[in-house]
Order: sequence, then structure tokens, then C-alpha cells
Amino acid sequence: MKFKVLILQEAEDDIFELYMYIQNHDSQERAEYVFEKLRETIISLDSLPGRGHCPPELLRVGAPGYLEIHFKPYRIIYEVSDSKVFVHAVIDGRRDIQDLLERRLFR
Repeated sequence: MKFKVLILQEAEDDIFELYMYIQNHDSQERAEYVFEKLRETIISLDSLPGRGHCPPELLRVGAPGYLEIHFKPYRIIYEVSDSKVFVHAVIDGRRDIQDLLERRLFR
């Protein structure tokens, strides 16, 4: 069964910010490479979205309904509901993301 993958606006904003940061601090080519790899990783959620694992930051606060997959060092946070996958965040895993995830997912 194929799942419909929906990228929420905040996740799109995350991707745009990552792209701009890489472009400004590295190169256009590197930004495009990361963008394409993130896109491929997100699209791959249309089959086997349950392969991800719950982010430890969310387990600690009792929110096991979210999953994550990686394109290292980037973390893609999503949830599966029926036949849909909702991508909530795409964040650099080198950041402290506890507060970010709590603010974004529990508002």
C-alpha cells in the first residue's frame, strides 16, 4: 500500500532555511545536493513509513506517536495517520531540538 506524504508548512520552511544556510555557508551545489537527498528520503516514506523510530526527545515527554528517519545529520520528524504521512519538521540533528520539538508538536 502506498501512503500519501504531506509536508507541512513548517517542514517546508525548515527545508528552505537549511537550503539557504548551506548555500550561504558552503555552495549552491552542496545546497542542491542536500535538498535532493532530503526530498528523496521524504518521498521514500510513501512505502514503509513505519520503519522510522520515535525520537528519544519525544519519548522522554511521553509522545510516542511521532517517528523519525535520517539523512545524516538531518532528522525528518513525521507521523502516520491512516494512509497519510505528515512531515512536521526537518532539522539539523546537531542542534538541541528538545524545546523545538515540544513547541512545534505540542502547541
